[in-house]
Amino acid sequence: MASTYLDSIVAWHRARAQRDTRSWRERLEVVKHSGVSLYEALRSPESPDIAVIAEIKRRSPSKGWLGEHLDASQVALAYAAGGARALSVLTDGPHFAGSINDLREARSAVSLPILRKDFTVSVNDVLDGAEMGASAVLLIVAALEPEELAQYMTVAAEIGLDALVEVHDDDEARIAVDLGARIIGVNQRDLHTFEVNPDNAARVRASLPRDVVTVAESGMASRNDVENAAAAGFDAVLVGEAFVSAPDPSAAVELFATVKRVGRE
Repeated sequence: MASTYLDSIVAWHRARAQRDTRSWRERLEVVKHSGVSLYEALRSPESPDIAVIAEIKRRSPSKGWLGEHLDASQVALAYAAGGARALSVLTDGPHFAGSINDLREARSAVSLPILRKDFTVSVNDVLDGAEMGASAVLLIVAALEPEELAQYMTVAAEIGLDALVEVHDDDEARIAVDLGARIIGVNQRDLHTFEVNPDNAARVRASLPRDVVTVAESGMASRNDVENAAAAGFDAVLVGEAFVSAPDPSAAVELFATVKRVGRE
């Protein structure tokens, strides 16, 4: 099978992880997380609106700079004011120009749950997420062997982190469900063509159990896109570029965060 844009990024992170000499077993004894729950924030049955995860994203490998000089704490405050239910912060430096400092600044500014958006390829990566103040880590099924995914999910649960398990198709969705994922993100972007395919994402969403919290990822550029995600049954959307590049990020978040979930009044 032809390689994808994800392959080279994951290869870089695996090489980084191989150079990491820290003992994750020793760290596991002391690293704990006691923050707010991403799962609870997204499922929020009392809210009629779709949950918005607003992303702090400086750069895109495909589109270049989006917010080169953004202030992570100020952006976090704007997102919270607009009604974001949670934040996502890119901490990958070489490909997205993110940093641990971005996440720490966002954490110091708001009390919302924060997803560490990075390429998790080791137990130390999971533990690092907790140490920097994240509420959840991203686990990409396409980037991991099932045994790795199971281990990282177990470690995350042990230290009190949620895991957003990202899938692209039915096969990956079955792996996530079989391993007991509570939050599943369906990335609408095709790994090979980089095109956004909401119809495929909606089909994958329809195959998921009702008790799983589902997140539509990528390609959310307008309120209509969010309405389509809600109509497909998604509980939440993860949006980055549309917010970071908006003249008024708070108003942009509010526009998306007032979309009603299907079956809600």
